[in-house]
Amino acid sequence: MKKIVLLLFIVAAFSACDDSNSDKLVTIKTNFGEMTVLLYEETPLHKANFLELAESGKYDSTIFHRVIESFMIQGGDMHLNKPTQELADDRIDAEIVDTFFHEKGALAAARQPDNVNPAKKSSSCQFYIVQGRVWSEEELTLDQQKLNEGIRVLLRMEKYDSLKQQFAQLQREGKGHAIGDLIMASRELVEQELGMDLAKEISTEKLDAYSSLGGYPPLDGEYTVFGRVVEGLEVIDKIASVQKAPGDRPLDDIFIFMEMKKMSKTEITKKYGYEYPAEKSN
Repeated sequence: MKKIVLLLFIVAAFSACDDSNSDKLVTIKTNFGEMTVLLYEETPLHKANFLELAESGKYDSTIFHRVIESFMIQGGDMHLNKPTQELADDRIDAEIVDTFFHEKGALAAARQPDNVNPAKKSSSCQFYIVQGRVWSEEELTLDQQKLNEGIRVLLRMEKYDSLKQQFAQLQREGKGHAIGDLIMASRELVEQELGMDLAKEISTEKLDAYSSLGGYPPLDGEYTVFGRVVEGLEVIDKIASVQKAPGDRPLDDIFIFMEMKKMSKTEITKKYGYEYPAEKSN
């Protein structure tokens, strides 16, 4: 009998130490409520980095320092108001996965613009959560990559210097949202001037998400999406609606605190619909 009890104890102890069948969810606590975040296995560098910063408490007492309604809420800048700055060597290699897109609630890594960061490497700490808006089918069937290419061609033309100056000014001001809107507004010009067909096919999943839940598709393929909010989407709306000072910083600080909670992968899949890579059927 003693041998059986000892054996059961050893098995239980071994199972407790085996984390292969469990995962960690992150709860982001703010002045406006809590958001539960799931991190993707398919973006391991970003997942490990975010978990390390959250578990070590380095995100605690940071703020959402950049908030743009109908776009996103950005936070996690541990260097804000400090003399030290994030070094280029600290950046994380891009892990852009086609099936992860900027639907409402998407968690993605902030980064410097392409002119100084052509590899699209991510910030080592700053992240953003998408609010976005609902899009029409006409907008969603636009080939964003071809549009971007067409705009680059236009900007090399002397007669479009004023358009080039608009983009340059918005980039200097760090207004990614406004840049995206200007790109979208330039569709007809690109089609007429260059004779380009900018229509594209879009997956049913993206079409359904962007036309119902909402999001911000112009960012797809440009930034690493490495997780999503699975509970507390309403908190994004509350934060996005606050009053801001110039530079899109909220007038009142919105503090961030993070906690971890462990859950079995089976329960996560059942509750949130996320299928882990190793568990997908061939």
